[in-house]
Amino acid sequence: MAEQSNLNKPWLVAVWPGMGGVASSAGYYLMSKLGMHQLAEFSPRDLFDIEYIDVQGGIIHPGRLPRSRFFVWKDPEAKRDILVFIGEAQPPIGKHAFCHRMIQFAQQLDVQRVVTFAAMATGMHPEHDARTFAAATSEDGLAELRSLNTEILEKGRIGGLNGALLGVAAEDGLDGVCLLGEMPHVFAQLPNPKAAYAVLETFCRLAGVHLDLAELKQQADQAGVQLGKLLGNVEQMMRQHAGDGAAPAEAVPDDEESGLDPGDRQHIETLFEQARQDRSKAYELKAELDRLKLFDKYEDRFLDLFRSS
Repeated sequence: MAEQSNLNKPWLVAVWPGMGGVASSAGYYLMSKLGMHQLAEFSPRDLFDIEYIDVQGGIIHPGRLPRSRFFVWKDPEAKRDILVFIGEAQPPIGKHAFCHRMIQFAQQLDVQRVVTFAAMATGMHPEHDARTFAAATSEDGLAELRSLNTEILEKGRIGGLNGALLGVAAEDGLDGVCLLGEMPHVFAQLPNPKAAYAVLETFCRLAGVHLDLAELKQQADQAGVQLGKLLGNVEQMMRQHAGDGAAPAEAVPDDEESGLDPGDRQHIETLFEQARQDRSKAYELKAELDRLKLFDKYEDRFLDLFRSS
């Protein structure tokens, strides 16, 4: 408690996993680059039930519960300390009570503002710069965001704890802001470092924090180019098949033609099924096809994964 009581005008940033991994990516990057250390942790047994067990070598081990931890950075310039809360999952029930618990903890630390990160899917092109949308719990906060030329979320909903926490903060008279990074809705299930970069760039200007964003910017630019090419391929394929009105067949090269080992074939089929259920797995599938030098043979089938968007 001695360290906690010595925090200087701290802000609390709270993140959980969500669309595009935007909030978590931004939170982990902020925590890593500022060299934070753990301050506190909420017991997972108060928040989650055990839903599975692990089996290794035939031996059953207890399932791991998601962790909910606070990390702290003491500003060497004594302007504003930063707390980052990283939740590995959102509690399945009792969200409102959990938010109250977080806000009470924040008030004990004399937190001045609560900030949450989130994603906002739009029709943006993957290679365009991502915007940051924002909402605040007060008119003063809104004016501050406008002064940074941030896009204001005039109307809508912020789902999950990214929004609920700020609602509870407002109830308790604590200032709050949500920053939402823009990402293309067609790739909503894929990691999007460009949206994470947009959120952090805005946060740093808002908080007056100096943070090296070069590494995240490089990742954002590379991902934008890759997704731009992928979108172009998807659109071209859609135009080609629109002419005959038929859905493309899932052409699978035979093992002899491709020189593919049966074990690799099974692995590819498993990755295709995983990507069909969760498009965030598409990157892993693409990397494996590239490793085997088979992407050209599976390209149409790979792009079919995105047709439903």
